[in-house]
Amino acid sequence: MPPLTRASVLEVLDEDFVRTAESKGLTDRVIRTRHIMRNALLPVVTTIGLQIGGLLAGAVLTETVFSFGGIGEALALSFERRDYAVLQVLILAAAAVFVLVNLLVDVLYAVIDPRVRTR
Repeated sequence: MPPLTRASVLEVLDEDFVRTAESKGLTDRVIRTRHIMRNALLPVVTTIGLQIGGLLAGAVLTETVFSFGGIGEALALSFERRDYAVLQVLILAAAAVFVLVNLLVDVLYAVIDPRVRTR
């Protein structure tokens, strides 16, 4: 289990609703899946969504240094050659991916935690 997930699970284990679920006589599996993991996943989903942006930003440097072909190298080449049309398309595509990942994170929030849903 990654450190963030472990820390989040350990934090949720001390909550009152976990003790209440145990006192109701629910099985360990139900407590772990419905109560502990659902509440522990919120910070994990947030971190994964933010890391996608970092991966997009790091692609330019990684692909340039290691001579990989990809979006980062195309972005660097279009910047060198002052090809503004390609540069705009690549930046727009990266921004669209970032916005879609953030939308997916928001939707996952509503799936994981029903309190976040709007009426």
